[in-house]
Amino acid sequence: MTLLFIRIFFMVLSGVVGFLIGNVYGQELPGVCLGLMGGAVLIATEAFMKRVSVRGLSSVVFGLLFGIIMAKMIADILALLPYGEAFHSSTRVVLTLMFSYLGAVIALRGKDEFNLIIPYVRFRRTDLKEGVILLDTSAIIDGRVSDIYRSHFMAGRLVVPRFVLHELQRLSDSEDDMKRQRGRRGLEILRSMQKDPAADVRIHEDDVTGEQEVDLKLVKLAKMMEGRLCTTDFNLGRMASIQGVEVLNINDLVNSVKPVIFAGEEMSIQIVKEGKEEGQGIGYLEDGTMVVVTDGRRYVGQKVTVVVTSVLQTQAGRMIFARAKH
Repeated sequence: MTLLFIRIFFMVLSGVVGFLIGNVYGQELPGVCLGLMGGAVLIATEAFMKRVSVRGLSSVVFGLLFGIIMAKMIADILALLPYGEAFHSSTRVVLTLMFSYLGAVIALRGKDEFNLIIPYVRFRRTDLKEGVILLDTSAIIDGRVSDIYRSHFMAGRLVVPRFVLHELQRLSDSEDDMKRQRGRRGLEILRSMQKDPAADVRIHEDDVTGEQEVDLKLVKLAKMMEGRLCTTDFNLGRMASIQGVEVLNINDLVNSVKPVIFAGEEMSIQIVKEGKEEGQGIGYLEDGTMVVVTDGRRYVGQKVTVVVTSVLQTQAGRMIFARAKH
């Protein structure tokens, strides 16, 4: 509503300015028409540029200034040559246009590394207490990040890059039923998080140049934003850690808060299916931990008391081995 009011006010102001200028030349009506046309063209240009980010615009301005300075320096050097004023004037115009274009294009292409142009100087927001946390596709689809964030174990602004959103959209349109369900689940979870007033979730519009894979883009963006990466993908987390990015792996957090179980401890468990080895039965704790019960196949469908014999911690989680208590 505010933007619409500004546009209407600008159109009215353009018409008034056109009328005043036309009044000077005795052409009030054509002046009003030209003023309104100019305002409409400017508003259309502004609407067309709505996807231009502030960082991209800042990079272009910096590139233009750098190009103009370079053009002036070279033109001043060429001014020492014994040629006429017409040659020097033409040279200045050509050099200014050439270096302005090159500076703007190069700066726009390298807008992601813009902070490297001025060494040791970074612009940082002061309203973010713990920085930003980038969410990858697996963390969004997993869904537990929303509950963890609300419990204040994770502080900061949650940022979802546009290319991650595109990957979720691609999954939701997949012909594979499993992928389609995962993609739609991720989009639904993200939509509910955006509606949650307690969650600070933003969509990062800028893409990352020079990379094609989503994982590589995430790591590069996390490094540039000095943010943390939230994921459930073990390989992505390991790759990001190698490159110096702080990783928040949801599975690691869940495993770290599971109750400690020792050998010899007794527990009651429901045997739900047969195991791979002969005579084994499989059950699960409330947190999803698998319990392999020796000679537990005969108890499938029953709730029995078991004694823990050993606990195996793997990269995928924890696995408990037990035997039925007789």
